[in-house]
Amino acid sequence: MLVFLPGLICDARIFAPQLAAFPQAKAIGGYGLLDRLEDMAQFVLDSTPGRFDLFGHSMGGRIALEILRLAPDRVRRLALVSTGVHGVQPGEADKRHELTRLGHDHGFAALVDRWLPPMVAPAHHDDPAVLPALRAMCFEQGQARWEAQVAALLARSDRTAMLPAIACPTLVMTGALDQWSPPAQHREFAAAIPGATLAIVPGAGHMIQREAPDAVNTAIARWLAQPTGDGLLSNPQGEQA
Repeated sequence: MLVFLPGLICDARIFAPQLAAFPQAKAIGGYGLLDRLEDMAQFVLDSTPGRFDLFGHSMGGRIALEILRLAPDRVRRLALVSTGVHGVQPGEADKRHELTRLGHDHGFAALVDRWLPPMVAPAHHDDPAVLPALRAMCFEQGQARWEAQVAALLARSDRTAMLPAIACPTLVMTGALDQWSPPAQHREFAAAIPGATLAIVPGAGHMIQREAPDAVNTAIARWLAQPTGDGLLSNPQGEQA
């Protein structure tokens, strides 16, 4: 089974073009009010039987790494898309807290309207299937889910040490115009994963699944054609899997 993991204040709707192209796939609809990436990973494991291929977008990529860490034998293939592996960066908490305050002071719509547009390449702002559709999806998530997921992101661990031990076919992908998770970041961690495939999609920003669905679906099909792997070669951080 192919499992899609959405990112911050997103749900299964962000994967609509992929679910249409891969009808046997499953998209996680959300994580409720869980506020730890490890708990989100366990939620996915508990609700998804057997072995699967994991496609994690943005925060979903970090959840995918937690799933791989917790249950490496369950992961056949891994896709890390518009995401990162590093810990909390200088100034990141202040920026996220500023958005949280904006939501409290001026309403959640104001938060979404500040946060979302830079995630989408300007050429797609007027496409009704992209920015307007994503805005409606994000707005429905609400302030409480935003705060829970931001808390999870700000408590995350650096997972760079895991990368050389990843033993399953791995796709690393982002948009060429992604300002939040830029191509240089993806080139760096793709180089650390043995045999990883790197795809930089022209003209797309952070919300790559909606901005460039054909390119994303083509990359997925090629990734799924690779023989399955073994999750992790070893437990690189000495933690219980």
